[in-house]
Amino acid sequence: MNATALRPVGDLLREWRQRRRLSQLDFSVEAEISSKHLSFLETGRSRPSREMLLKLAELLEVPLRERNTLLISAGFAPLFSERKLDDPSLQAARDAMEIVLKGHEPYPAIAVDRHWTLLAANRAVAPMLTGIKTELLAPPMNVLRASLHPDGLAPRIVNLGQWRAHIFARLRRQIEISADPILTTLLEELIAYPAPEHGHGNGRGNGRGNGSEITNAFVVPMRLATPMGVLSFISTTTVFGTPIDVTLSELALESFFPADAATAAALRQMPL
Repeated sequence: MNATALRPVGDLLREWRQRRRLSQLDFSVEAEISSKHLSFLETGRSRPSREMLLKLAELLEVPLRERNTLLISAGFAPLFSERKLDDPSLQAARDAMEIVLKGHEPYPAIAVDRHWTLLAANRAVAPMLTGIKTELLAPPMNVLRASLHPDGLAPRIVNLGQWRAHIFARLRRQIEISADPILTTLLEELIAYPAPEHGHGNGRGNGRGNGSEITNAFVVPMRLATPMGVLSFISTTTVFGTPIDVTLSELALESFFPADAATAAALRQMPL
């Protein structure tokens, strides 16, 4: 059992409220309860019902894994199951995942868990991993570690400084949402890797002559040097909608799209 499950449920509720930067008054209004009642719940003077606890957790967007922790701390049985991805009952989810991954070819796509451990990848991913040290590719492979480690993709990422900043921002946001200590440790490890010497490494153009890649504050491309030239990618993340299983709630599909026409053409010509 997670050590935090032994803490009073009121302490955990207060911690999640503060993590969401909500005052007791603001949150009590949102939860449609009095601020006095919320204060009593957080200090342990009142014990929340199961329904109230789940309502507060929903409003605070507490991850399913941590909702189970809240329930256990309050003396209730956990509500959300956690099964391994290869469990027969999750066959439909695995089928859906494979459809998305395969359907994204010839562009790369991967499936990862909450700690960025690689769960599956389509055939377009392998050619992108050329040059990565074998140890970084060995299961369980951490995608972010393999990307930013000096023996990983990092030497081939043309705009490494920009891409590092993008990854760090995403990881910090994920930590803020989940309060996951393993992600905090991972971020500290990634930050300690050598930074590029020349700022963002933001060369003009895409290495293929047209300079038309997407670059703005909302979309950060990864520009990767390959035998086919410098390929530029943007990525999107897909998650399962309203899952009731912890494993599925923490599963994400990361799909990479070409950020310019030359990259798209190169990937369409790549043998899979």
